[in-house]
Amino acid sequence: MHSKIFVDVPVRVKYADTDNFGIVYYGNYAIFFEKARTEYLRKRGFTYKELENKGYHLPVVEFHVKYYKPARYDDLLFIKTSIKSLKSRGIVFHYEVLKEGEKIAEGFTYHICVNNENKPVTLPHSFVKILKNFE
Repeated sequence: MHSKIFVDVPVRVKYADTDNFGIVYYGNYAIFFEKARTEYLRKRGFTYKELENKGYHLPVVEFHVKYYKPARYDDLLFIKTSIKSLKSRGIVFHYEVLKEGEKIAEGFTYHICVNNENKPVTLPHSFVKILKNFE
């Protein structure tokens, strides 16, 4: 189920995001992806905060990124975010990092749903329903 619906989230590269070569430090893509998926959910009508208030959490259990070209200080990036897979206990978000319309990186995060005791549980029906309405 790779969703056709996506959200473009703008990210302006700050000086603090870069390494001593002036290129975005590889680990900062995890932060960019977090911002993008948070905004993706918000634009779909559901926030992480609401999910957590109901006793559910979506920890990242797998993270992958492939770099094609570097991003640098003050670049305006757009993180094109979509759902690649939605299962009963997990969700995979897909990301494309665009600079001036060109894909410079892409990746995914895999999340499982856990309760407040950190035990795997089924994704809440209300959450799944909202996401499936946007496939």
